[in-house]
Amino acid sequence: MDPSLSPVSIHYAIKKETWRGVVVLSFQSLGVVYGRLSTTPLYAFGSIDPSHIKSGQQIYELFSFVFWTLTIIPLLKYAFIVFKADDNGEGGTFALYSLLCRRANVGLLPSDVNDTELMHQEEGTLSKMNVESRARRTIGRYKSSHYLLLLLALVGSCLIICDGIFTPALLVLSATSDLRRSLSKLAPRFTSSDKARQSVDKYLKRFIPVPVACVILVCLFMLQRYGTNRVGVIFAPIVIVWLVFISGFGLYNIIHHPQILWAISPTYMFRFINKIDITSLKLLSNIVLCIAGSEAMFADLGHFSNRSIKVTFIFLVYPALVLCYAGQAAFFSQHLGTSDDVAHLSESVTHRHLQHIFTILSLFASLVGSQATITASFSIINQCQALACFPRVKVIHTSDKVRGQVYVPDANWMLMILSLSILIGFRDISTIANATGLAVICGMLVTTCLMSLIIALQWEKSVAFLSVLFLLFFGSIEALYLSSCFLNFTEGAWCIVVLSLIFMTIMVSWHYGTIKKYEFDVENRVTVDWLTDLSPGLGVSRVPGIGFIHTNIVTGIPAFFSHFITNLPAFHQVLILLSFKSLPVPYIPKNERYLVGRIGHKEYKIYRCIVRYGYRDHVRDVNDFEDQIISSIGEFIAREERHHEALVLQEGRMIILGTNGNALVPVVEGESFQQVTDIENPTTTTTTTRRKKVRFILPVSNPKMNSSVRKELQELVDARESGTAYFLGHSHLKVRKGSNFVKQFLVMAYAFLDRNCREPPNALNIPHAALLEVGMVYTI
Repeated sequence: MDPSLSPVSIHYAIKKETWRGVVVLSFQSLGVVYGRLSTTPLYAFGSIDPSHIKSGQQIYELFSFVFWTLTIIPLLKYAFIVFKADDNGEGGTFALYSLLCRRANVGLLPSDVNDTELMHQEEGTLSKMNVESRARRTIGRYKSSHYLLLLLALVGSCLIICDGIFTPALLVLSATSDLRRSLSKLAPRFTSSDKARQSVDKYLKRFIPVPVACVILVCLFMLQRYGTNRVGVIFAPIVIVWLVFISGFGLYNIIHHPQILWAISPTYMFRFINKIDITSLKLLSNIVLCIAGSEAMFADLGHFSNRSIKVTFIFLVYPALVLCYAGQAAFFSQHLGTSDDVAHLSESVTHRHLQHIFTILSLFASLVGSQATITASFSIINQCQALACFPRVKVIHTSDKVRGQVYVPDANWMLMILSLSILIGFRDISTIANATGLAVICGMLVTTCLMSLIIALQWEKSVAFLSVLFLLFFGSIEALYLSSCFLNFTEGAWCIVVLSLIFMTIMVSWHYGTIKKYEFDVENRVTVDWLTDLSPGLGVSRVPGIGFIHTNIVTGIPAFFSHFITNLPAFHQVLILLSFKSLPVPYIPKNERYLVGRIGHKEYKIYRCIVRYGYRDHVRDVNDFEDQIISSIGEFIAREERHHEALVLQEGRMIILGTNGNALVPVVEGESFQQVTDIENPTTTTTTTRRKKVRFILPVSNPKMNSSVRKELQELVDARESGTAYFLGHSHLKVRKGSNFVKQFLVMAYAFLDRNCREPPNALNIPHAALLEVGMVYTI
């Protein structure tokens, strides 16, 4: 994601957050962020085999782990510490990595030009870097540390995506299993025969949990297209009712068994650890599920705001969960051995009629609980794609107000298919819970490692030891849970490892291929001197018209265009090098959309134009866009003469311009039908619209306008009248002979992904008659 902020983006970023806005976002966050954490009581104790519990006292010890784990991890670690490390409002593993890339210079993409300098040059000063610390110098010095940090970020991202696959299956299967138990309890009302009841129970086990769960999952993933805002409004009331219901019955059980409150004392945990063995250590892999959703809480940060998520957790979610778990543990300890289902939350709802209400609520709550991990997966995939670590996918921003609210349809259907496969393949709550627990704790451990580095780099040297303290304190707790989860490796946890390796292969291959292509572009770019001074020796001629060169680099001439000139020695009378920069704001005003500069001397007539757009901006059809570019170039030519001393003819010196200048006068000549394409979603269905045919003329003679300016403007108008062409580079990677197997595999994987993922998001709907694609083979 682009870390730089222009003046306009800063205006959006620092908009003051009102308490009314906090309340609205807090309400919505209940249905998106906290659905997962709020539904953990459905399976945390429920995935425990009661035969593994030795006594009611051991349940008290397990509740002590639940209470302190909820207090230390989601409350202390995330809400009060990790939330302070958001990246322009975005959270998650890759947000931490993005911060490290900027503060410790550990990014692996080669540098082209400083984006901060590019976006702030009208202010005349660059943003100052923090004073280098010893930690920053150490991390930046060793290339191996750069790869290690990227690997950590990728592992954490893969685990969150895997969590988005397993959690919906686990939650929905837990709820439908409760539905099966509820229906079994109704069977005696309709038949008195034991054989008939057994037959009914057999059919219910076969046709209720998994088939109904599959239907619910399909409905859930189909709802994602409506966006976080609408889904949050629908789901939030369900979460509120759910939290009130489970905390109410938790309080009811606490009143009847108040001795459970003594288990809040940490001495109960120490008793458990003193007599720990393999069987009791495995129980901790179930307990860790009580904090499942904490990592998604941080990853979903961009969908709402820091304050709204924190307020909701501290004042509603946390106390409700503590009451629920305390009541469930109290009931479990008093009724241990009475039935095989005593560990399930539904059993602690003692009133028979309310058990059926609980069953219905749990179905809705499981639907909502899956939402947090799905939206977290969308956020992570969006961040990975922005840092060139994930293949190109379609990203739809569903809100004009909150940048992080995104929907990724390609990822949505992928998650749905994999989640259904896991559900149908395992068909068992305990097995899926084992895999989910491993994904949850591994993701938290990665966040702990990255956050400790953030603390070391951001804070002063005198308190840098806090980063070590943070790592040791939280890392030791998570390492204990990790060891318990690995004991279940053969019982479902292996699936997380396999899926993570598949996603890691995809991400590493894509990142490697992107780096190599970008390195080739940067290293093989040519200067304007090559184009203007050496080209006459090649017999290059200038032809009438305007040539638009689309390029990712913002200094120099791209290699594909020099390749074109070498093979076809001619280029247009006017050249415009066109680049696009996405800023973290919804809209860019038209008067601040373009950065325009000159390359070389005036006689060359070569310009660079950088188009800045927000994530909700649309660029219309090619002719309308072309009109805007020509208008901004004309305004640049006129302003350049007025501010000659301020504009130095060197690479990187550009000014912000709009399309409302008066240097050129547009004249409408009839209408035609054209198409409109979304700049961020070019693959969506285009719509046909009427557009005006526009040509430009010079304004009436102005005594303030220099004759040389009028001449250059007239040449620009004449070039436009002669026609335009668009140059796009199309590159392919090829491995050198003798390369090792790893390199060959990465390049082959990248080539496969490049062929089968979405096309690059070209900003314009370019007519085929005006398009020139230049193919190049990059041998690495």
